[in-house]
Amino acid sequence: MPLPSATGFRNEYGLLADRIREATLLRRRPAYYVATMALATAAFAGGWVALSAVGDSWASLCIAALLAFLSAQVAFFAHDAGHQQIFASRRANRMVGLVAANVLTGLSFGWWVPKHNAHHAHPNVIGRDPDIGVGTVALAFTADTVRNRKGAGQVLARYQAWVFFPLLLLEGVGLRLSGVDDLLRRRDRSAAVEGMLLGMHAVLYLTAVFWVLSPLRAVTFVAVQQGLFGLYLGCSFAPNHKGMPVLADDSDLGFVRRQIITSRNVTGAPLIGFLFGGLNYQIEHHLFPAMPRPNLPRARAIIQMFCADHDIAYHESNLFGSYRQVLSYLNMVGVA
Repeated sequence: MPLPSATGFRNEYGLLADRIREATLLRRRPAYYVATMALATAAFAGGWVALSAVGDSWASLCIAALLAFLSAQVAFFAHDAGHQQIFASRRANRMVGLVAANVLTGLSFGWWVPKHNAHHAHPNVIGRDPDIGVGTVALAFTADTVRNRKGAGQVLARYQAWVFFPLLLLEGVGLRLSGVDDLLRRRDRSAAVEGMLLGMHAVLYLTAVFWVLSPLRAVTFVAVQQGLFGLYLGCSFAPNHKGMPVLADDSDLGFVRRQIITSRNVTGAPLIGFLFGGLNYQIEHHLFPAMPRPNLPRARAIIQMFCADHDIAYHESNLFGSYRQVLSYLNMVGVA
């Protein structure tokens, strides 16, 4: 079946957007976000109170795991704020993002937003998607990347499917370092504000941990909490695009097809929706990034029908099936 012309591509998105607007799915849901953010923040604070209650005990590692989970849940709100999903005001969304990312989880909101927007514009496109950029990630997503590596880098690529999940334990650390590196390069007023907030997070976090725990337990707590935080985030992001088509160029594809064919949904809502912060609806999210999280399930049915009408493959998988596809792709690229 021949692909539509460039005009046809534009009309595809217009038709789909009309259906979404008719269903009022682009309307913001501030009440939902205020309520859920309040619950998440209260649970997050409760985790730190629980650490104080447990005291200097190895049982504190259970609290470390709990705080890793709660930190990721808070980070999902920073993601939504970065996409302007929460409030109509960009300033209000930025405030939410700075508090959720910089203050509570120690991630640079100002670094992450433009990087993530670049990914959204060209998902899985070689040379344009920073999430698969050469030199930015430990993983190799194309055979050419593997061939261009030397020594330990090539060995890592060969076994990347085997070390994928262990590497995710370093995801949180990598995000933090990338954010700090960006702030040091920018050296503007915004970077200074973010740096102050990141410093505040570091001081409060380390003071709380080392005040309650002995040095050995404190270091172990930090390692467990940060490692599981990165693992959780990585496991939430991995099914979205990894193992889906990697494009050398997206110039011949319209927005709708580019976003859909490079994205994968994960079935299993509502539990998976809660655990993934709505990112399991990756197709809907990429087509309408500003759509509030609670509206994504309703959008799914509309977009599925649209894809069937326009002969566009709509890819979904259960959670473990998505991980199998990711690992299979990484192994195929690594040994190619």
